[in-house]
Amino acid sequence: MTAAPKRPSPQEEFFWKTKTLEEMSAVEWESLCDGCGRCCLNKLEDEDTGKIYFTHIGCKLLDGTSCACKDYPNRSDKVPDCVRLTPANVRTLNWLPPSCGYKLVAEGRDLYWWHPLVSGDPNTVHDAGVSVRDRVEGSEEEIPDEELENHIVQWPAQLPKRARLKRRPKD
Repeated sequence: MTAAPKRPSPQEEFFWKTKTLEEMSAVEWESLCDGCGRCCLNKLEDEDTGKIYFTHIGCKLLDGTSCACKDYPNRSDKVPDCVRLTPANVRTLNWLPPSCGYKLVAEGRDLYWWHPLVSGDPNTVHDAGVSVRDRVEGSEEEIPDEELENHIVQWPAQLPKRARLKRRPKD
């Protein structure tokens, strides 16, 4: 007879509250990603001001429905300018969306109710309106760089009202 599985302690269950980014295992680190896909949208930077502008044009590997990378293990080979997030760079990248789990934890803030680590459901990121699901208007392979400024949108840099709630709304 086998023993019942051990429930994780509160410290293990909410590791992002007790560990620094550097102390996290690879699995814990990856689980901080909420799966929204916002970081995989093409962005433009104003050369004079440094201001970042999001577009609704996705990386060629972004699946706009699942909000996942089509080839995550090989993304850096297929997209040389793909930025791999690390504990060091999440503290300095100015283009991470306000909802980003990596950014929130790096700033000492808690994750939102819709984050899969909190909700236990990978679909709450979509239910809260945070993800890029069905909002990606094309791929970088379809839209020339010189046309990207025609595709600037505000929503990726903003947190939807529903997502700012303290807990999941009752539908």
